[in-house]
Amino acid sequence: MANRSGKKYAMSRLQKRAVIASVILFVLGLSFIDHNLGKKIRPKVEAQTSSNSDVRKYHLKTFKVVNVVDGDTLDIAIPDGEHENTRIRLIGVDTPETKNPNVEQMYYGPQASDYVRQLSLDKKVRVIIDSVSPARDKYDRLLAYLQFEDESTLNELIIKNGFGYADLRFPHSRFENYAAIQSQAVKNKIGLWKNVQKHQLPDWLNREAPDILEKK
Repeated sequence: MANRSGKKYAMSRLQKRAVIASVILFVLGLSFIDHNLGKKIRPKVEAQTSSNSDVRKYHLKTFKVVNVVDGDTLDIAIPDGEHENTRIRLIGVDTPETKNPNVEQMYYGPQASDYVRQLSLDKKVRVIIDSVSPARDKYDRLLAYLQFEDESTLNELIIKNGFGYADLRFPHSRFENYAAIQSQAVKNKIGLWKNVQKHQLPDWLNREAPDILEKK
């Protein structure tokens, strides 16, 4: 009887050790996965969660424009976290800098800001979040198309009338259309394209389309 009891007791101790070892290995495995893969997976999950939240909050909803920062950045009247209003960065378009402390005021920058201010300030706009691009940029601004009551889109009007450039740096669902609209504006010398010089264009555009002024 003593031997049998001792054998059972010994087996029980071995089983406990096996369970403890398994738990330790499991925890170490989770730690390894989190350390090596978490840095890649976690930001994507968080970004997707944030994007879904923004779609529910803003997409296809109408808000009033309460401030125009410059030609491609403005604020709409709805709180965003701790901010009283939501800052919009117009997707698919870039306008000459006027407010960037690291860049001198660019050619046609004031005209672009004035154009957007006249079109949109105190107007109601419909927010459209793109299905291809992230909902936010690296500065946490909402990326969106802004549509007026007549269904024209501010982003497109800026490019069509020569107050900005089709942004060729980042993919979005209207990329090809905006690039074509810009080509037409360049060809017809609309707005800034009438007299702009190569050195007056943004660096990114000279990199992405070095021969753009040859099409004039």
